[in-house]
Amino acid sequence: MSSLETRKIKEGLVVSDKMDKTVVVAVETWKVHPLYKKGMRVTKRYKAHDKDKTCKVGDRVRIVETRPLSKDKRWRVAEVISKKEGAEAKP
Repeated sequence: MSSLETRKIKEGLVVSDKMDKTVVVAVETWKVHPLYKKGMRVTKRYKAHDKDKTCKVGDRVRIVETRPLSKDKRWRVAEVISKKEGAEAKP
């Protein structure tokens, strides 16, 4: 990565980990409606590459923009910020 190139970084919640080496991350942002001037919560879902398969549903992760890895996948998991509480206690 050159010094002139900066990559986009986003933070979100893992909502699916059913694919192989891929997780779906929901990133939530706030926008103001152009006409009504009311704040809106906008959620966008990104597919991110998780090569070590460490992410589980409910984890908060940081994703970084990367080269196209597949048709929909243009992000990779940079780090797991926090794990979901009680993830290991399944009935």
